[in-house]
Amino acid sequence: MRLLERMRKEWFMVGIVLAIAGAKLEPSVGVNGGPLKPEITVSYIAVATIFFNSGLSLKTEFADSRLHASPCVFCSDFNQGSWWE
Repeated sequence: MRLLERMRKEWFMVGIVLAIAGAKLEPSVGVNGGPLKPEITVSYIAVATIFFNSGLSLKTEFADSRLHASPCVFCSDFNQGSWWE
C-alpha cells in the first residue's frame, strides 16, 4: 500500500516517466506530421495552456487590482494622446 500512496503523492513524476517511456517506445507519434501534430500543438495549444494555467494561479486580489488599473491607464493614455490635437 505504501507504493500506491507514494505514486499518488508523486503523480507528476510518474506521469513524466510514463510520457518519456511512451516516447521511447513509439517515437512516430510525436514526429512532424504525426498524429499529435507537434508543429501546431506545441506552438499554439501548449503556449495557450501555459498562460491559461498561470492566469488561474493568480490571487483574486491581484487580478482585481490589475483589472481596475488597466482601464485607468488606458483612459489616461488616451486623454494625454488627444492633448496634441
